[in-house]
Amino acid sequence: MAVFPGSVIVPDWHKSPEGKEYLATILRKNKRKFFGLIERPVLPPQMAADTASYKIFVSGKSGVGKTAMVAKLAGLEVPSAHHETTGIQTTTVYWPAKLRDSGRALIFRFHFWDCGEAALKKFDHILPACKEKADGILFLFSFTDRSSFDDLPSQISRVTEGSGNLVKIVIGSKFDQFMHADVTERDLAEFRRAWRLPVLRMKSVNGPRLADGRTLDGRAGLAHVAPVLNGLAEHLWYQDQVTAGLVPALQPGAEETSRC
Repeated sequence: MAVFPGSVIVPDWHKSPEGKEYLATILRKNKRKFFGLIERPVLPPQMAADTASYKIFVSGKSGVGKTAMVAKLAGLEVPSAHHETTGIQTTTVYWPAKLRDSGRALIFRFHFWDCGEAALKKFDHILPACKEKADGILFLFSFTDRSSFDDLPSQISRVTEGSGNLVKIVIGSKFDQFMHADVTERDLAEFRRAWRLPVLRMKSVNGPRLADGRTLDGRAGLAHVAPVLNGLAEHLWYQDQVTAGLVPALQPGAEETSRC
């Protein structure tokens, strides 16, 4: 099931004067703020907003860019070389967004769980721990690694076995390396028709830097990842509303085409 982009979240709200005020709560002098497990953005009274928290498991073959994707979403440096993640790595990302129907602002708290493929194979308890109380799973493939795309069906079946009604989203990483892509738009279209899952695209390189040449530009970085963060927010919030019986479930077939 895919939610049509912009049907739940106002897509460009973060560019509006009101949206920029909320974005300022996750920035400090144009640098991203980083939040621990019990920390959250501090909002002034006139900007009070509820927080919607979600646990998201990041799944994919070794080397597809799971850690790089989470780093980019969090405003951290994207690793220049691949290093296998040992054990479980968790990262918290806050994202303010505006709901289209009610017009109210909401703070989304995404708690990403990333685990190396070798650790998953070696320790039986890691996959259940990553899936426990998870709200969604991101299945990654790399545009430059055809085998990671071909592995998606078995990966999805394997990882979701015995799971409840989780939100499932596919993300293609290294979209910036389109000249070396082994996966075509036709491949993606056929996959969406067969699996009825949204597919997002993401670049795996660092964004612009501030004048010092070293520090990542937090505001520009947020603009780059906004389509993916809005896509996650839309699907997770919509699933919550369906589960609560507040809205009917969508018929499968809508497509998701967000890129960053």
